[in-house]
Amino acid sequence: MSSNTDYTPPKVWKWEEPSADWRYSRINRPIAGATHDAELPIGKHPLQLYSRATPNGVKVTVMLEELLALGHSGAEYDAWLIDIGKGEQFGTGFVGINPNSKIPALMDRSSAKPRRVFESGSILLYLAEKFGAFLPSDLEKRTEVLNWLFWQMGSTPYIGGGFGHFYHYAPVKIEYAINRYAMEAKRQLDVLNRHLKDNEYMAGDAYSIADMAIWPWYGGLALGTQYGAGEFLQGLEYVHVMRWTKAIGERPAVKRGQMVNRAAGDPAQQLHERHDASDFDTKTQDKLTKQGS
Repeated sequence: MSSNTDYTPPKVWKWEEPSADWRYSRINRPIAGATHDAELPIGKHPLQLYSRATPNGVKVTVMLEELLALGHSGAEYDAWLIDIGKGEQFGTGFVGINPNSKIPALMDRSSAKPRRVFESGSILLYLAEKFGAFLPSDLEKRTEVLNWLFWQMGSTPYIGGGFGHFYHYAPVKIEYAINRYAMEAKRQLDVLNRHLKDNEYMAGDAYSIADMAIWPWYGGLALGTQYGAGEFLQGLEYVHVMRWTKAIGERPAVKRGQMVNRAAGDPAQQLHERHDASDFDTKTQDKLTKQGS
């Protein structure tokens, strides 16, 4: 492995605005808070989702579509696209829901006092408890679901902010960083593979919010579609992860959830906004795609 001895960290780190027009150079900064005034739209349903179809965003839209598929009419929702590349997550309205300025963010207006819910894991847990679905009431089974939900929340930053960033997004490729996080990505896939050898789903034989949290991140890695790293991460056969990934991917609610707030890739798989189940119809979908382009 090559070495890089050209950089010595300063005694006191200070931020310098990047000179290059890198993809995220205009939205990364060392302080929080709003950068501009911007109210968020409000639709007709009590649940208002402000998001984008990143893996974290897909978790929540899959959950909402799964709830609707079970017949929970109270889970009807409006999904508004937040363009994180343009910094829309730093508008005053969004920061009022999530002071951390990360998607997804949810407002529940079903009671007299609207309730904000942010962080994807928190939203999944909130919706599961609100509707009594995809989270067992039995303490042992519930604990196992939460074990894996929080495993995802704690582990995935090494995939997204670690491997994904240095391998795919970073303007400078650093061999040590890529090797470090590629090793961790493969280790985590092996954790899942060993577990799924003896379990149909993450918490046993029942599909749960743990599966919804883990699948958008690790399913893509297993299939080789995440970060364009299919060949790079080859070397071990994650046969049990692949079985689980494909089974979940065939669920109709998962297919719908993947489309919501998607603004990249195949136009036929994009539904920029979702306000009603009929928005998945081809005609309505095409109209919304054109509006968002």
